[in-house]
Amino acid sequence: MPQSPVAAQPRAEGQLTLSAKRQGANSVLDRYRPSGAMKAMFPRRPGPLQAIAINSAGGITGGDRLAIAAEAGPGAHLILTTQAAERAYRAASGWGRFDTELRARAGSTLFWLPQELILYQGAALSRSLTIALEADARLLMVEPVIFGRTAMGERLTEAAFRDRIAIDRDGKPLYRDGLRLEGDLSARLARAGIGGGGGAMASVLYVAPDADAHLAALRAEMPPTGGATLLRQGVLAVRLIAEDGFHLRRHLLPVLDRLSQDTLPTSWRL
Repeated sequence: MPQSPVAAQPRAEGQLTLSAKRQGANSVLDRYRPSGAMKAMFPRRPGPLQAIAINSAGGITGGDRLAIAAEAGPGAHLILTTQAAERAYRAASGWGRFDTELRARAGSTLFWLPQELILYQGAALSRSLTIALEADARLLMVEPVIFGRTAMGERLTEAAFRDRIAIDRDGKPLYRDGLRLEGDLSARLARAGIGGGGGAMASVLYVAPDADAHLAALRAEMPPTGGATLLRQGVLAVRLIAEDGFHLRRHLLPVLDRLSQDTLPTSWRL
């Protein structure tokens, strides 16, 4: 008896759109539109508006299409984070995509502080982050990535990850970063010129008038596999490589606490 054809597995789609505006001494929600698998929670606290993005699909796999578009209005302070680490699972076919577009208007402060992205064996993820800064807007950005579940002995012998970061100031390029790893990621990361055997990494960018003042303190806290530098006046970059997610957080949290002035979202502590 012939078997009935199996229907194609549905793929997750979602778009989260939100913005913050200044209201007196506080920043409040201006616009909010969730759709599909993407939504957000907003803890009620004075001061900055904190938004916690949630992917209700539980992760990303081949064919998924997820996106975030967020804006800090003039003079507002928006802190955007995630509920937990994002997981890129094995892809049966095709690439998963996650695209984020952020804007910080004049006089605003934008913190983009997602928790770790964890790549699983067989993952195929293409990710992009685009940030437009106006005039004197401030920015704190972190992008942490964990390559496999090292506690379970997982090795990424077959996976693909493409990542692109583009940050502009008043329409002019300020920062560009890109990463493309395909195939045996564990073997590639073992190379001295790529990962030196590390299984986790993070990129941090801090754009603010006081960026220069933090350089010496951050360099003093860096492990041998980390570094901090001024790309130009007011633009501070940090890169960390660690053996796993635990050791990455151990060195990353003090950096984020310092640069955020101890306003790191509660979800990072859970």
